[in-house]
Amino acid sequence: MFDLKPFKKRNDDLDLFERMRTSFNEFFDREGIAPLNGNLNSFRTDVRETKKAYYVEAELPGFDKEDITIDFDNNYLTIHAKRDEKEETKDESDKIIRQERHYGEFIRRFYVDNVEEENVKAKLKRGILKIEIPKREPTKPKTKRIEID
Repeated sequence: MFDLKPFKKRNDDLDLFERMRTSFNEFFDREGIAPLNGNLNSFRTDVRETKKAYYVEAELPGFDKEDITIDFDNNYLTIHAKRDEKEETKDESDKIIRQERHYGEFIRRFYVDNVEEENVKAKLKRGILKIEIPKREPTKPKTKRIEID
């Protein structure tokens, strides 16, 4: 069909790259290979902020809590999940037709400032990791008068 985009100025360079990415993904999809979406080592998250805390919810289906580490360092919250591919003995006639599950390490990192690191709480239930990061009470800046000599 025609490549028309009404009411929008075309950016031919971006359109070219988008068409290339789409072509690659269509090819890989036909061959049973995961698409090139750039998110193979990531997972979906929602981050909310209230007056008292930040809340992170991450989708980690199929992970046990032993597979997940959460670190807080230098104002960065890092969620690291690792899934090892299971070695199975297959007979010669077995072959994988399509493999969509991803194995390896999955990492997300978020910058959060002015929080109580020691009171961060996390729960994993039915593939959803929920993290509560309480905010530190804001400190009022101190004013110091400087005497002139």
